[in-house]
Amino acid sequence: MSTREVAYPVAVARSDEWLRAAQRARLLSWISLAWMGAEGAIALTAGIMAGSIALIGFGIDSVIEGVASLVIVWRFTGSRLLSESAERRAQKLVAIQFFLLAPYVGIEALHKLISTEQPGTSWLGIALVTTSLIGMPLLGRAKRRLAHQLGSVATRGEGTQNILCAYLAGAVLVGLLGNTLFGFWWLDPVAALVIAGVAVREGLESWRGEGCCASC
Repeated sequence: MSTREVAYPVAVARSDEWLRAAQRARLLSWISLAWMGAEGAIALTAGIMAGSIALIGFGIDSVIEGVASLVIVWRFTGSRLLSESAERRAQKLVAIQFFLLAPYVGIEALHKLISTEQPGTSWLGIALVTTSLIGMPLLGRAKRRLAHQLGSVATRGEGTQNILCAYLAGAVLVGLLGNTLFGFWWLDPVAALVIAGVAVREGLESWRGEGCCASC
């Protein structure tokens, strides 16, 4: 997957095509909100039961993605639909969501590594992250294509969060399977550190209105 930095223009044409794209972005955000709500609740429950910081971090990330989806719904509703100031506020709000995840997950992961506290097995968690690994890239890429049509950094940021969710799901899956099948308990907190690091990077890019965009 090739990447390139993009910076969306402030001024975009408000054509009928643009308005239809805005409606699709809002619909995808509602779908994301429902998905993230269910995913977050299941991941947090499974993570607490198994003592898996990577799975708990994944659950928190899902909750944060849900908040980002709400921001996009807010951005493309009512009088804010044609508001550039609403776009800039939405961009910052989406970026902040990335920063909320990193401190908790990073500190807890380091604690797990230092204390050698071993997580239990969670087949529910394994099934959950496998589903996200498959579904999230499709949703994220659809949003980032709409972001180009809309000239919306905020929409691109939300789509990037969905792509990030898939990457994190892959990291968590490796940790969960490594622990379950081979007893490599340390893979779980290492996967959590990956989550924290990527979240910081994506937050900074989203705040600046930059970022990587997959070629579709």
